[in-house]
This record gives sequence, structure tokens and C-alpha cells, in this order.
Amino acid sequence: MSDGHHEELGFWRKYVFSTDHKVIGIQYSVTGLAFLFFGFCLMMLMRWQLAYPNQPIPLIGGLFGDARAPGGIMLPDFYNELGAMHGTIMVFLGVVPLAVGGFGNLILPLQIGAADMAFPKLNMLSYWSLFLGGVTMFGSFFLEGGAAQSGWTSYAPLSNIAPSGQTAWLIGMIFLITSSLLGSVNFIVTTIQLRAQGLSFFRLPFFCWAQFVTAFLLLLAFPPLEAAGVLQLMDRLADTSFFMPDGLVISGEALDISGGGSPLLWQHLFWFLAHPEVYVLILPAMGIVAEVIANNTRKPLWGYRAMVYSVIFLGFMSFIVWAHHMFITGMGTAMATFFQTTTMIISIPSVIILTALLLSLWGGSIRFNTPMLFALAFLPMFGIGGLTGLPLGLAAPDIALHDTYYVIGHFHYVVAPGTIFALFAGVYYWYPKATGRKMSETLGKLHFWPSLIFMNGIFFPMLIQGLNGVSRRLADGGATYDFAGAVGPLNRMQSWSAWGLALAQIPFIINFFMSLRAGEKVGDNPWDATTLEWAAPSPPPHGNFTTEPVVYRGPYEYSVPGAENDFTPQTQEG
Repeated sequence: MSDGHHEELGFWRKYVFSTDHKVIGIQYSVTGLAFLFFGFCLMMLMRWQLAYPNQPIPLIGGLFGDARAPGGIMLPDFYNELGAMHGTIMVFLGVVPLAVGGFGNLILPLQIGAADMAFPKLNMLSYWSLFLGGVTMFGSFFLEGGAAQSGWTSYAPLSNIAPSGQTAWLIGMIFLITSSLLGSVNFIVTTIQLRAQGLSFFRLPFFCWAQFVTAFLLLLAFPPLEAAGVLQLMDRLADTSFFMPDGLVISGEALDISGGGSPLLWQHLFWFLAHPEVYVLILPAMGIVAEVIANNTRKPLWGYRAMVYSVIFLGFMSFIVWAHHMFITGMGTAMATFFQTTTMIISIPSVIILTALLLSLWGGSIRFNTPMLFALAFLPMFGIGGLTGLPLGLAAPDIALHDTYYVIGHFHYVVAPGTIFALFAGVYYWYPKATGRKMSETLGKLHFWPSLIFMNGIFFPMLIQGLNGVSRRLADGGATYDFAGAVGPLNRMQSWSAWGLALAQIPFIINFFMSLRAGEKVGDNPWDATTLEWAAPSPPPHGNFTTEPVVYRGPYEYSVPGAENDFTPQTQEG
């Protein structure tokens, strides 16, 4: 709510060190999109090596020097470096900042009718912690020995003896975790304390529920990894042995360490974060898709309460499935049975949410605009990701499939054509709220259709390769192994699809920046939506709302019989 007057801020405090949730949300979004692009570039380099192993990288091969790519030919160590940093950047510096920091900051206070986040300065600190972590990660490429090479999971003891880039990785992760912890406290308090008058919990849009549960996941799951990161730093810098076992031999020589540590302890601490982390990626995406589908079918979400209960149950269950990533560590049949059972159970709420979204389409007067196309594509893509995950939740097939390309295909179906498509839907849907202008529908569809085709061209063949036993760790894609020969040609198809996907993002980049100046000017509610953010001006002023909003109804009152319009805003009386 506007307080009538406020101090006029200078450039630095208004746009750089801002405490306004909208500016911070845009900072998070732009940072996340930039790191997604950077992480994507790393993947394209890897795809060259997989498609054309031991051939010089065209045009830019000489940039990497003899230590990484002599004669432009990528060394396996450099391939490992790209793989580790691609995973880390895409998850922790791309999707999470965009899904949680970007959309959460920009939209959640508006959707609950708040003037700002509960703790604006903490919010600013959260973004700058992320920025410092990102700079540290990026800077590690320029260290002697290069960036981290131990995978995005940083498994000990390999990570304990890796070059100095691994130290930078750990320091960067501590900054990123701190950022998420500060942000999660802010989201929880804001949602509980700052809701508009009349906005009960079961009048919250599903997007708010998704962000609310996500904040609890971040708050509870990240501290163990932060502690683990500090312990691994101690192992690297202070000669402790938290994760260093006895009798470790490297290059024929026994390491002079105290030993007694447990590499398995790192895996437990990492996956206790990283399985909830999967839902940190998925839940905001589901929230975005729910908003877009409800708006573009012109009917209420089917099973809203069931979806809310499912998302709460999903959050709870995500903490007791982590060891399904560890079946091959010899945990024993009793523990394996427990984690198999919980993994099968956690698929149920995801199926309920996906089914509710599909049923919401039935009988709808569907508008096939760009946000809706991306939201609709999310449903089958996430479905494929979920179904391919079921065999990995059972110990017997997981032992065969573990660390193969099947795992990569499964995870990427959830996160790339799944979550990232949802994020694109959100960008197109809320762009008018942030800027007062719409993005071009023509360029949007030119972005969508090639992206959908090329995404599947990259990831579906990975499932086939994985079923043939091709390991994810091979820098040549299995070219030197007979058993991989039959599926080896798929690597070229995947790589060309990856480069096609890069070209498909050009219309989006042009659209995003061109629409800032030349996009169609729109009013406060261009989509004829019902939720509170559309009651604020576009773009919202300081304090968000010109008058304090009061809520009289649920979030999705579309096509109500007898109503004057096919949408009834939450702020409308009667």
C-alpha cells in the first residue's frame, strides 16, 4: 500500500542495493537467466566432445589453452570440469534463483496483497549472497587447475584431493546456501504475517502454496549441506578427515592423513539436501503452471484443495526418500526396502497434482497463447520425467541403471523441458505485470515449437543410451566401448539438437529485450485474471497497491454462473 510519500532514492539504492521486492525479483530473474545461458554454453561444449570425440573444437578451441584443450582437443579433465560446473550452475545459479528468488520475490507479495516482503534488508542480503556465490563459482574457471571437477555432487574423497577449483566451489556453495536460507525465512514470515484482509490460507493462489512449501524445504534441507560444505573445506584446508577414509592410495602412494572419515557421510548429507532440492525446482514450476492453466482455460482449478494437501505432503515426504540415490552403497535390504517404499509413496502427490492440472483442461475455453503453450508442454514432459524415475526408486533396476545416461535423461526431463518450460510460461505470463508491456506472441511461438522439438531430441535418446548401459562419466560418450557402439550415433543427434535448442532461444532473447521498449502497452489486467497481483498497477509502484486490497473470494472464480464477466477478481465484493 502506498504510504503517500517516501524518500526519493538515488540510482544505487533504487536499482542496485534495492530493498524493494520487485527490483530484487528482477535482479534474481536476470541473474538466473544469465547463469542458465552460461551453464547451457558449457553443455554445448560437452556435446561437441560427445558427438566428435577427440576432434578440435571449432572456432573457440584455442581459447582454452594447452592445459585443458591442447590443439583445441578437449581433455577428459576439462570435460569433467564442464560437467561439474554445468550441473551446479544450472541448478543452484539458474533454476533456483529464477523459480524461487525471481518469481517468488516478484509475484508472492503481490498475490497476497502485501506492500513488500517482511524483511526487505534481509531480502537484499539474500540476493547479494547469491551474487557473491555466483562470482566465486565463475571465477573458479580462472584458477590454476581449473574449476571443480568432482561432479555437481562433489563426492568425497575425490573432491577432497581435487585442485583448488573445488575450494572455490565449496565457498561459492556456502554463499548460495546462505542466500537460500535468508530468502526462505523471508517467504515464510511474509506469507504468514502479511496477507491481505480476508485472504485466508485456502484463498491463497496455488503458486503461493508452492512457494510457501518450497521455503520450508530450503529452510530445513540446506543447513546439513552447509555444515557438510564447511567440513569438506576443513578437510581440504585444515587437514581434518571428516570424509577421508583410512588407507587411501593415490597414484601408488598412501596419503599421509589421519583417516577415519566416512565418504558415505558426505553422500548422506548431500542427498538429504539434494532430494528436497529436486522439489525446490519442481514446486514453483507447478505453481506457475497452475496459474497459467486456470487463467487460460477460463475455469477454476480442478481439485484445488487436493492439490494443496498434495503439495504439503510432497514437502514432508521429500525428506525421507534421499537414500534412493545410494542403493549401490551397500545399505542393506531393510533400509533399501524402506527407501523404495517412501519413493513409491512420494510419486502419489505428484500424480494427484498432474492429474488435477490435466482435468482442469476438460471443458475449458482454452486460449492457446505463448504462456499456455509452455504450461501445456510442461504436463507431458514432467510426466515422462516422473515415470522414468520410478525404476530408479527400486533397488534392483537402479543398480543396473545407476550412473548411466538413463539417470541424466530422467532428471533432465523433470528439470529442462519440465521446470524450465514452466519458467518460460511464467516469464511470458507475468512480463506485463513487471513492465506494463506484453511480449510478442509471434516470437513467443517461434521460441516454443523448436524448443519443444529440440528438447526431446536431446533427452529422449539418453534414456535409450542408458538402457544400453552407457555411463554418464565417459568423456568420449562410450566411443571406446563395444557395448556402446549401437547407440553411439545418437550422440550426434543429441548434440545437433542441443545446438538447435540454442538457436531456438534467439527469438526469446530478442523478444525479451525488444518488448521492454516496443512491446504492446497493456492495462493492469491484460489476461483478465482473478488473483490479487492483477489488482495492482502495471508496473506496480512503491508499496504495490494504490488502495489496500481486501479479499472476498477464492483465487480461481472463472466463468461463475450468473456473473457479469467470465472472471471475478478476488477483490470484487458480492
